[in-house]
Amino acid sequence: MSSATITPEQPQTEASQNPLQAAVAKMRDFFEGGGSVENPSPFSRLVSGFELSAFEADLLALAAAAELDSDVCELCAAMHSDTRLRYPTFGLAMSSLANAHWSAIQPRGPLRRWLLLDVGPADTLTSAPLRIDEAVLHFLMGTGTIDERLDSLLETPTPPAALPESYRAYAEGLLEVWRGEGATPVVVLHGNAARDKRRIAAAACASAGLRLRFLAAARIPRASAERTTLIRLLARDSVLNNCGLMIDCESADPTEQEGARFVTDRFPGVTIVAGEARLQPHSRGVVSFAIDRPGPAEQCALWRYALGEKAEPLNGELSQLGAQFSLEAESIFDMGGRIAHSTCEKPGHIKDEIRNMCRAESRPVLEGLAQRVVTNARWEDLVLPENNIETLRAMVAQARNQHRVLQEWGFAAQTPRGLGASALFCGHSGTGKTLAAEVLANELDLDLFRVDLSQVVSKYIGETEKNLRSVFDAAENTGAVLLFDEADALFGKRSEVHDSHDRYANIEVSYLLQRMEAYRGVALLTTNLRGALDQAFLRRIRFVVHFPFPDPAQRRRIWQRMFPPALPVDGIDFDKLAKLNVPGGNIRNIALGAAYIAAEANEPLRMRHLLIAARRECSKLDRALSDNEVGGWR
Repeated sequence: MSSATITPEQPQTEASQNPLQAAVAKMRDFFEGGGSVENPSPFSRLVSGFELSAFEADLLALAAAAELDSDVCELCAAMHSDTRLRYPTFGLAMSSLANAHWSAIQPRGPLRRWLLLDVGPADTLTSAPLRIDEAVLHFLMGTGTIDERLDSLLETPTPPAALPESYRAYAEGLLEVWRGEGATPVVVLHGNAARDKRRIAAAACASAGLRLRFLAAARIPRASAERTTLIRLLARDSVLNNCGLMIDCESADPTEQEGARFVTDRFPGVTIVAGEARLQPHSRGVVSFAIDRPGPAEQCALWRYALGEKAEPLNGELSQLGAQFSLEAESIFDMGGRIAHSTCEKPGHIKDEIRNMCRAESRPVLEGLAQRVVTNARWEDLVLPENNIETLRAMVAQARNQHRVLQEWGFAAQTPRGLGASALFCGHSGTGKTLAAEVLANELDLDLFRVDLSQVVSKYIGETEKNLRSVFDAAENTGAVLLFDEADALFGKRSEVHDSHDRYANIEVSYLLQRMEAYRGVALLTTNLRGALDQAFLRRIRFVVHFPFPDPAQRRRIWQRMFPPALPVDGIDFDKLAKLNVPGGNIRNIALGAAYIAAEANEPLRMRHLLIAARRECSKLDRALSDNEVGGWR
């Protein structure tokens, strides 16, 4: 195999005297045809974007010509004096093209660094085949697509058709950062609107004439060589397709965060990071934006936009949705679009469908932190003094009218504290505290979540506050009713400081007081011992409801509500049952236990079955039954 003679710097050769130079010139004319200063050709954009020298540009044109023109392949074979060598080589280019320089083939030169040109295997570098990368060739031909090596890693979000006013302000903020002089800083978007950050970034990129590429931090390779290739492909894509890059670090672990730092340190284009990424120090600098979810008024407007004509009969309901559920715009558009294109027409059905969707959307956030309670209880299931029922109805009224009073009438502007419907339910175990919580949640058409204190309280310093923060932050956006059962274990009196443990215990209580005061949702705290609670804590509770031990008349009413209509009964005497001195929770256990005894005996429920169940329940409570309580039950 013959090889061309190489000279370090070859003087310019006239195209008419050099057929290879003429072929390259013809190919460049083809690629650059129709371009202008205002709208440069793909070839001109590539040359300027990667700062290619004239010889590097000719090398790329030569490799492209070999792919597109069989005559160029024949010419290469003739110049090699070997019919098998139908491809250009670096040695051939050095001997034939103008302004040749050896650095064009160096690994850190733009042609190889940005994977524009592939150097095939050969005995020597100068005899190695040169081939243009397929994605680059498609770009030059005007049919550019994303490289297949990136296709499985990246998403390309579509710019949103509409944005809330607050989001438009964020997008304008990004544009101002990119318009600044010097190196473009990395933009970090943190805050609780995880999915909407992508919408804001896509809108800002579209306004800047860019496409947005979205990369999850979890998809960044861990091997150094693979990461380096990824960086080069991303940088090349940013020039070829005029793209910005957004890296999702919302739920990234430390290893994934490190991968994100690797990419942001080396990617040269517009870079956005979503999540609490720790990128400092950074050579380009970092600018942060806190992206919060739209407020109630904007959420209401988003629902109207997403529902279209079906929003007309739901005005009051949409305002309430905006006040109770803090959703991302993308979620509202998704749910509203499904309802708008559904066959559901009746306002009542639409309302129920929207609420079911909102509750289902919010559940995953809290289900890892608290237990969801299925609620079926109604007002008629509560047996309480009338003034207590009125207090509970006042809580419902406050939760329903929160948006009107706080936002439309302006109370929220006066103070950010004490705006929620927080309540303390105190009374003996089984007196109906949890049942009342179920009634409230059911009446408000919201989910009820019971917080497991064993998962919240921690012996490690700072962990309890962290767990509480997670619960309240999640609850703020879900619209759920939050129930802290047996809360005196957590919200007890602050003690005098005798050691560091006392000091940190008081910090936990103080942190809770601050969160309770700022919480806008419905938070219900239950306790058996009201006296165990801190008075400073009680001042921050809007409602206090005492659940008294039921008297005989109330116990009779409770017993009457315990037996479902389908239950077969025989000889049940409610006056005798009411003499049993136990609260409603124990009455329910006795009724259920007796039903199982009757079912096993294949008999209707009778007083003797209830007597057996009552003895078992009271034995569990370590108390004896008197003849006055169960006399005549057989």
